[in-house]
Parts: sequence; C-alpha cells; structure tokens
Amino acid sequence: MLTDSHCHLDKVDLTPFDGRIEKMLDDAREAGVHQFLCVCIDMEHFEDVHCIARDFEDVYCSVGLHPTHREGLEPDVDTLVRFSSQDHVIATGETGLDNFHFKKGADMSWQQDRFRTHIRAARETGKPLIIHTRDAKHDTIRILQEEKADDVGGVMHCFAEDWETAQQALDLGFYISFSGIVTFNSARELQEVAKKVPEDKMLIETDSPWLAPTPMRGKPNRPTYVQHVAEKLAELRGVDDTHIGQITTQNFNTLFKL
Repeated sequence: MLTDSHCHLDKVDLTPFDGRIEKMLDDAREAGVHQFLCVCIDMEHFEDVHCIARDFEDVYCSVGLHPTHREGLEPDVDTLVRFSSQDHVIATGETGLDNFHFKKGADMSWQQDRFRTHIRAARETGKPLIIHTRDAKHDTIRILQEEKADDVGGVMHCFAEDWETAQQALDLGFYISFSGIVTFNSARELQEVAKKVPEDKMLIETDSPWLAPTPMRGKPNRPTYVQHVAEKLAELRGVDDTHIGQITTQNFNTLFKL
C-alpha cells in the first residue's frame, strides 16, 4: 500500500483520463496508491480541493495559502481555523518561506507574517503543518522554533535541503517527505539524506502535477508515480519497496491522526 502524502489533484491534467478525476485515481489505485492528500495553495480554490476530498473516501485535503502567492484572499488565523474545522481537512498548508521566486534583497516580511499566521492556526486546531521551503532554510527553521511549531508538528514537504536542516526539522518533531527529486541523478546530497532519516519519520509524495520522478521526468506528474519514489528510497536504504510503502503509509496515518 502506498500513500501520496502531497498532491494537487485539482491541478492535474485529466486529458489522458477523459477529463475524469475518478479514472486518474483508479489508475493510481491499480498501482497500489490508496491514500491521497490533496493540498490547498490558495483560498479561492479551497472549495475545489475540499470537494475532491468529500467525493472520494481515500482523499483528504488541507487548507492554506502558498508562500509565493501574492494575489487573492489573505487568511487570518480565525479564517484558517474555521476552514480547518470542516470534514476531510487534516492539515494546515502548504505554508512556509520561498525566496527563490523573488528579487534578492526584497522585503519578505509579508511572507514571514503569513507563515506565522499558519503556524498559529495549526497550533489552535491541532492540524499538522505542511511546510514549503526554498532558499530559506534558516529562516524557516527559526520561525518554526519561535512560533513553537513543535506543539503541533507536521512535514517538510518535497524536501531538498541538507542533512543539518533535516536534523533541525526532526528535532522539532517534523517528518521529512521525499518527492521525485530524490530520483534525479543530480540529487546526490538529498539521496544521502534519504539514507539517514529515521524510517518512522519518512513520507513520500508526488507533488503532482509537478516534479515527475525518473523515469517519467519531464512529463506531467500524477499520483501513480509515487511508486517510483518508493522504489528509489528502497534502493537507497537497502530494503524492499513494499516495506517503504507500508512504513510511509503508517507514518502518514500517525502524523495526521487517521
């Protein structure tokens, strides 16, 4: 059994599936994927994400505003708490810090304030955090520490940082999620991290429709391909890929209290 712990089902191209999301999910189920977390990235499309989770018993969702989004509704703590109270919502995010998409030296205080808002909402609801960090690992860890994010925990999604950052996140009780990036030939440092993370703190994901793993790299990603992430982790750690599927599914259920 496999779990795709982070995907954007509302963004996946359904053309190969006759425009039907149920056919895409069936394709994944045939590959052994039996749980999906559909992650919200803006408040305007929360209802689309939530509708998918309501329609399918094996799909869950989150509520949050991606750190790179500058337009649209900016949620406060009360708004996030209210949305989080709905059925099938199991996580807060994705949220975090991303300096990659902004000019060097730009004022990023708005992004840090948003991040703090999500952490405070998560602590109030008990819904774990889904953390996005890019070119901002030090500030990400610092704010998680300052806001006592370890009270609620969560996952460092699509992890692509060094072992020091992984250790700091683990010390805060966070899980480390590996995406298709870990299958790339260029990801040598990340592959070393993947060998070291305790198995009870690992998750796997696709981040569909982005970051398709080898051998599908360059194509639109979909939940079916999480099997390739599991296979790569199994290779790196010297275990059976069935074991990776079982342990990461168990970890998913533990983290999100399922």
